Amino acid sequence: MPRYLIAIHRPDDYDPAIAEDDAMRRDISALNDAMVAAGIRVFVGGLHAAPEARSLRLEAGGAVSEQTGPYLTTGEHVGGLWVLELADMAAALDWGRRAAVACRANVELREFH
Repeated sequence: MPRYLIAIHRPDDYDPAIAEDDAMRRDISALNDAMVAAGIRVFVGGLHAAPEARSLRLEAGGAVSEQTGPYLTTGEHVGGLWVLELADMAAALDWGRRAAVACRANVELREFH
């Protein structure tokens, strides 16, 4: 069965302790419970803030440099994700919409090879 990534995008300064209220936490928990009950959830995880990331860049000659912060300089980064096993893109879009509503966030949906 195909696997899909549902990635939640958050602003760089997103602080869950401030932004996530009890209602939002209940909605995310209910979504996770529904995914487990449907037998589709492979993995779920939240990420620390993008400024805490470490980026490794391949330099000319094969050297690898390290930088503090995200690889791309943007206003938003992936804040959390699900990996789901689903029948098709239509099912993935349905779960992606549910994730966007529960998380009150933009979502990126991609199929794994």
